[in-house]
Amino acid sequence: MPILEMNNVRYAYGKHALLRGVSVQLEQGRMYAILGPSGCGKTTLLSLLGALDSPASGRIIYQGKDIEKTGLARHRRHAAFIFQGYNLIDYLTPMENVALTAKLPPMPVLEQLGLTPKECRRSVLKLSGGQQQRVAIARALASDAQVILADEPTGNLDEGAAAEITAILKDSAHQAGKCVVVVTHSKELAKEADVVMKLRKGGLQIIDPSDANI
Repeated sequence: MPILEMNNVRYAYGKHALLRGVSVQLEQGRMYAILGPSGCGKTTLLSLLGALDSPASGRIIYQGKDIEKTGLARHRRHAAFIFQGYNLIDYLTPMENVALTAKLPPMPVLEQLGLTPKECRRSVLKLSGGQQQRVAIARALASDAQVILADEPTGNLDEGAAAEITAILKDSAHQAGKCVVVVTHSKELAKEADVVMKLRKGGLQIIDPSDANI
């Protein structure tokens, strides 16, 4: 049974239809990558899955229940976001940012992501963009949310760091049993996913992750 579903979801921005009847089933223990050109609606799709926005029509189902009926605020507790713009509280340290939503101790997760104890006690404003991205990822991993929704999680990282983060997200699915959905432009990340989908002209299509042309 899928943990999260979209059933014939439609969404428009003004007169521009971003999603035209998208249906997809997402399971625990798997990592999904969503590809597509800029502006095609990938981030919108994540926002709908995480109840940050509502579709024009169609249903989003979590554990067999329509999230509109169970409550969008309640559903947000089940989904952890990794935002492209970090969305950290800039006057707090990495430890404090992670502790706000964490069900796990912050330090082990932050250290797993390559941050030192000294860096974890600085203001996040004193960290590099790549370090801030790691804090944003740690915040999601330290929560007890069963769904992780990541918007370009490796976008500000070098090749080596991106590979490490990809492996951690993959382990979150395969070892921790979470449903991980990643929006990305990275072919390297996509090829590590269990399922790769492409959003184009309002439709979502599953493609072969081994395809060199993805």
